[in-house]
Amino acid sequence: MFEVNESLSPSQISAQAAQESRAEARRLRRPLRVALFGFGTVGSSVARILVESRPAGLELTHIFNRNVARKRVDWVPASVTWSEDADAVLAADVDIVVELAGGLDPAGGWVRRALGAGKSVVTANKKLIAFQGVELERLAASGGGHLKYGAAVAGGIPVIPGLEQGLAGDRIERIEGILNGTCNFILSKMEEGSEYAPVLAEAQAKGFAEADPTEDVGGFDARAKLAILMRLALRVSVNPEEIVPQPITAITAVDFSYARDLGCTIRQVARAERAGGKVAATVGPTLVALRSPLAWSRGTENMVIFTGHYGGDVVFSGHGAGGHPTAVAVVSDLLALAHGSRRVELPSTPAEVGAEFEVPHYIRFLVKDRPGIVADITGALAREHINIRAIVQTPGYPEHALPFVVTVEPCKSSVLKRALKSIPGKDYLLEEPLDLQILE
Repeated sequence: MFEVNESLSPSQISAQAAQESRAEARRLRRPLRVALFGFGTVGSSVARILVESRPAGLELTHIFNRNVARKRVDWVPASVTWSEDADAVLAADVDIVVELAGGLDPAGGWVRRALGAGKSVVTANKKLIAFQGVELERLAASGGGHLKYGAAVAGGIPVIPGLEQGLAGDRIERIEGILNGTCNFILSKMEEGSEYAPVLAEAQAKGFAEADPTEDVGGFDARAKLAILMRLALRVSVNPEEIVPQPITAITAVDFSYARDLGCTIRQVARAERAGGKVAATVGPTLVALRSPLAWSRGTENMVIFTGHYGGDVVFSGHGAGGHPTAVAVVSDLLALAHGSRRVELPSTPAEVGAEFEVPHYIRFLVKDRPGIVADITGALAREHINIRAIVQTPGYPEHALPFVVTVEPCKSSVLKRALKSIPGKDYLLEEPLDLQILE
């Protein structure tokens, strides 16, 4: 029973009673029971934070992993149940399932079963949220649980919470970002003079890149993250497969040399814009001015710039990759659930990626030199009404393998591709021209 202060009015006494009642309810409420699905780099980091920091309102009770015996560690309390039976863990008395296995299957089935049973789910699975996020959010709402995925984009950088809590009142018009730490590591190393293959090998040795790096270097990882940001920031739901990524594999040290001559560097940039009722989106290596914040991002850092109609540019930057930064985002979502926080509803409408960016382009040719090459190229561009900005050729390269660059004024990529395909006398081309957008 609470003690009544006789100097208080009846309304103040009532408020005091309600406050103390809520405090007592909090003391009696048991912690939310947490089951980890996946005990890899991120999962073990999440467990480490829960065990060492012991955040109020959370209790780690189950760890699921295939061949779980090889994953056991002595620093996890004996009270935690280790299991390789997903069905048993999903049927257990847990409040939150933390899905960190990744991919669409079987992770998607686990998440749907948990949400259907009224449990909440926290996930870092960008592919699942990009392709099935709308469906899963509806399932969470109907089952009475919650779905949180703050770690799905940019790891430990609070981009998604920032959109939901800090920028929800603005009308975001444009997204530009570096969303893949592996590609940023490779390209920032190549900026120093290295070639692609040895830098990729270094990234794999350090654990930044998988043995098969296609998801990262091919742009598919960044594409999934961009689709999530488009739904939350631009309020449009798109099929990620409509965004055709460009790989970074064709970039060479020569391109960085020419980029420096143009006052630029090269980064894998994910971009999206909603204008005039249409949506444009792209992922690929892009020339960015050295004065741009995107050029400052090094190593495995991520960076996202949102341009709002009212608030202007807002920049999020930090370490997006790695077990600990991503685990921080996961545990932050868990704490939000433990304290009764819900996701802010940001309704989106289905849309098609049907527009193109009209931007300047960098085109690098590698040719066996002979007279008439420049005339062929300028003629093909002129037929498509594309204006040339500059032709750059650095001396010192052999005539039998001569790289040079043509930059053009803003035009659509589809028009430029049509022009390049029409170049006559292709016998002098040693490889397909490399076309990169220039972000101004």
